[in-house]
Amino acid sequence: MTLIKSISGIRGTIGGKVNEGLTPVDAVKFAAAFGTWLIRRNPHTKVKVVIGRDARISGQMISDLVSSTLVGLGIDVINLGLSTTPTVEVAVTIEGAHGGIILTASHNPKQWNALKLLNQKGEFISGSDGELVLSIADNEDFDFAEVDDLGHVTNDDSYLQKHIDAILALGVINRKAIAAADFSVVVDAVNSTGGIFVPAILEALGVKNITKLYCDPTGEFPHNPEPLPEHLQDLSAKIKETGADVGFTVDPDVDRLAMVCEDGSMFGEEYTLVAVADYVLSKTPGSTVSNLSSTRALRDVTESVGQTYYASAVGEVNVVTKMKAENAVIGGEGNGGVIYPELHYGRDSLVGIALFLSLLAEKNMKVSELRDSYPKYTISKNKIQLTPEIDVDNVLSEMAKKYAHEEVDSTDGVKIYIGKEWVHLRKSNTEPIIRIYSESKSLHTANELANRIISEIKELI
Repeated sequence: MTLIKSISGIRGTIGGKVNEGLTPVDAVKFAAAFGTWLIRRNPHTKVKVVIGRDARISGQMISDLVSSTLVGLGIDVINLGLSTTPTVEVAVTIEGAHGGIILTASHNPKQWNALKLLNQKGEFISGSDGELVLSIADNEDFDFAEVDDLGHVTNDDSYLQKHIDAILALGVINRKAIAAADFSVVVDAVNSTGGIFVPAILEALGVKNITKLYCDPTGEFPHNPEPLPEHLQDLSAKIKETGADVGFTVDPDVDRLAMVCEDGSMFGEEYTLVAVADYVLSKTPGSTVSNLSSTRALRDVTESVGQTYYASAVGEVNVVTKMKAENAVIGGEGNGGVIYPELHYGRDSLVGIALFLSLLAEKNMKVSELRDSYPKYTISKNKIQLTPEIDVDNVLSEMAKKYAHEEVDSTDGVKIYIGKEWVHLRKSNTEPIIRIYSESKSLHTANELANRIISEIKELI
């Protein structure tokens, strides 16, 4: 059994002993801590919280526990039921709620679930706020409401349409071109809520030929739910079988988007944001942001049109903070996470699909041709196992000094730019390892760069 408490929420495997897995007691305690934190932030106010869940087998149980706990604190709950992470984020602001809880373990297997916490802006809470929630939970510092002050639950299934309406209202979305292109699309939604939401946005955009693969929201994931190439072979085969123009796949909570080309090859989740940014920049010039471990291709595409690219520390909350600081028109992460601030500051596969299809329709080219039109890079992901007594911070500092003649970014670990290549070194927060991501024009040269850096680190150790 596993239970991980962090500033962004609590996640774990279902069952086991209290404080060792995500048991009902742990779910209640953490929901109570978050609710208590909201009440203290909003004194003399009837607090309102939006909740929604993905289709995991444990989802209804966790939802009932969380909802009842919030009611017990005197909080009113807007329950969206089966939903997506971006839909809950959108709902928080529309409802004028004081916060939100998304019940999902993202790309983790079915035995996992989690409570992810949102502030009144529908954005993930900050690190300092997360520390306060953890402290309240650890001390069980709750004060539940008396009977006349209990909260109420309102079930609201209207947010699928409200989310879609908000996307369609964006001036940058070219519905006319999408409908005229008459795309044929295959959707792999890994039997979670994407099976409801992705076909719905496609239909709203005018796509008529939709083949659904694993779109029954049972929570029985037919393959590993992380949208990586090795998990998308069924989607690839279905595209070739049907002659579809493109395949879309999302993770269980629909905040990560990946595409498969018309020939069954992978578009590459690193390039989801690159393509979408290409389109947005053509309509609304401005700066872009991704995290330090994302492909350089976004920087190249941004600079090719005379705009400025910025890198943030790893983590969605850090990307959003940087986007706001630089007034970015588009941003996100290389894991297929698209953040379009004109809609909201959160990774959103649904708006990503609408932007991508707008681009594809206007370019009038095959998906594989679109992919090949972008700068080609490949990322190699490695790590070094260390003994606990090694000073990882000192190792990273020494590597930064060694490459001081190159462009070095120390925002989050150490990222070294060597020409068009880069290597990013980050220490793990949970185990004695250094993560080493490197990028180059090919996997071979990316691995060569990583191996060289690994050898130099071992010499330092």
